[in-house]
Amino acid sequence: MVRDMTHGSPMKLIFGFWFPLLLGNLFQQVYNLVDSIIVGRFVGVDAFAGVSATGSLNFMILGFLLGMCSGCAIPVAQSFGENDPHAMRKYFANAIYLCGGISVVMSVATVLLTPAILRWTGTPADIMDEAYHYIVYIFGGMVAIMLYNLSSGVLRAVGNTRTPLYFLILSCAVNVVLDLLFVVRFNMGVTGAAVATVVSQLLSGVLCMRLIFKKYDVLRIRGAEWKPDAACVRRLSGMGLPMGMQFSITAIGSLIMQTAVNSLGSGAVAAIGAGAKIYSLFCCPFDAIGATIATWCGQNLGARRIDRVRMGVRRSLLAMTVYAVLALGFVRLFGAPLIRLFITGEQTAIVADALKYLNMVVLFFIPLLLIFVLRNALQGLGFSRIAMFAGLFELVGRTFVAFTLVKPYGFSGAILANPAAWIMADVLLIPAYFSAIRRLELGAVGAPKRVAA
Repeated sequence: MVRDMTHGSPMKLIFGFWFPLLLGNLFQQVYNLVDSIIVGRFVGVDAFAGVSATGSLNFMILGFLLGMCSGCAIPVAQSFGENDPHAMRKYFANAIYLCGGISVVMSVATVLLTPAILRWTGTPADIMDEAYHYIVYIFGGMVAIMLYNLSSGVLRAVGNTRTPLYFLILSCAVNVVLDLLFVVRFNMGVTGAAVATVVSQLLSGVLCMRLIFKKYDVLRIRGAEWKPDAACVRRLSGMGLPMGMQFSITAIGSLIMQTAVNSLGSGAVAAIGAGAKIYSLFCCPFDAIGATIATWCGQNLGARRIDRVRMGVRRSLLAMTVYAVLALGFVRLFGAPLIRLFITGEQTAIVADALKYLNMVVLFFIPLLLIFVLRNALQGLGFSRIAMFAGLFELVGRTFVAFTLVKPYGFSGAILANPAAWIMADVLLIPAYFSAIRRLELGAVGAPKRVAA
C-alpha cells in the first residue's frame, strides 16, 4: 500500500498516516519500558541506573544513524511526489550502501571506545559494569537497528506506515519474551536486555526489507539501479548527514548534561532515568507527527504544492497543542503511579525527584512540539542544515544549565536542561520555517534535482 499525500483532505491524510506511526512509537516505547521494568524489578536499582546512565550516549550514537536513515528517505519521498519511480529506486539502493557502510564503521568504533566514553562522562563507579555491559551490546548490533529504520523510513516515504507497524508489533512481542528468558530465566542481567533488543530489531528489519523486495514493485530495485551513483550519494549525504548531525549535536548536549547529573550520584541518575522513560512515552505523538510532516512536506514539495505544506503544518500544530494540554493534566494526576513502575515504593526520595523531573518537562511540551513539527517540516523541504543548527542551539541551552545551574542548585537545576534547550531551538526554527516557506513560494530555492536515467 502506498499513499499519495499531494491530493485530498490534509487532516484525513495526515492523521491516517500519523496514527499507525503513533502506534509504532508506542510499541517501541513499550519494549524499551519492558527492558527497564524487568531490569529494575529483577536485577535491581543499580542495574536500572546503569542502563539509564547510557541513555544520552545511546542517543548520541544511534541518533546519528537514525537521523541518517530518516534523511535518506526524504529524496525517496520527493521523487514519489514527482512521480519518478526510477529515481526512488536509485536513491533506495544507494541509501542501503551509504547507511550500511556507516553503521558497520560506527559499530566497530563505538564498541572499542565505550569504556573510555563511560569514564569521560563520569559514570558512577557503582554502576559502571552495568552501563558497559548494556551499551556495548547495543552498539554491537547497530547494523540490525539500521536495517529496520532504513526500510521503515523508505516505506513511510511512499505513504505506508502500516507495514512497519505490523513488524514492530511482532518485534515488541519477541523482545518481551526474550527479556523474560534472558534476564529472568537465564540471569543474564542487563546484557540479556540488550541482546533481546538487538535480536528483535534484527527480526523486524529483515522482515520489513524482505517485504519491500517481494511486494512493492515501485521500490524493487532493478539491474543497473543497484549501481553506486555519486550524484545520488551526494544528495543522500546532503540530506542524511545534517539530520544525523542534528541528532548527535542534540545528544552531545544531553551527554554533557548526563555528566553533570552523574556527579549528583546514582540516585539522581535513576530518578531522571525513570522520569525520562515516562516522558518518552508521552512524546510518542510528537515523534509520530514529526515523521508525518517530513513525508507530507517531501511529497508536496515534489508536487510543487507549497500551499498544502503550509496547511498541513498549521493544522498539525493546532492538534498537538490540544494534546500537550491534555498530557499535562494526565501527568499531574497519575505521574507518581507511573514512576513506581520503575522504582519501588521504598525509594521515596528517588520517586519524588523523578516526579519533579517529569512534571517540569511536560510543562514545556508546547515548545517541544514546535521543534518536532517545524524541524521535520524543514527537513522534508530540503533545509536539513537548519535542523542541524537547531541542534546546536539545543546544545547551548543544555550546556548552559550543566555548567551554571547543576552545581549550585543540584537536581532542581538539572531538570531545567530540556526546557532551556527546547526554547533555544525554537528561537531559530520559528523564523527559519517562515523564511523557507517564503523562499519556496517566491521560487528562490530550486526544485529537487532529478536523477539521470
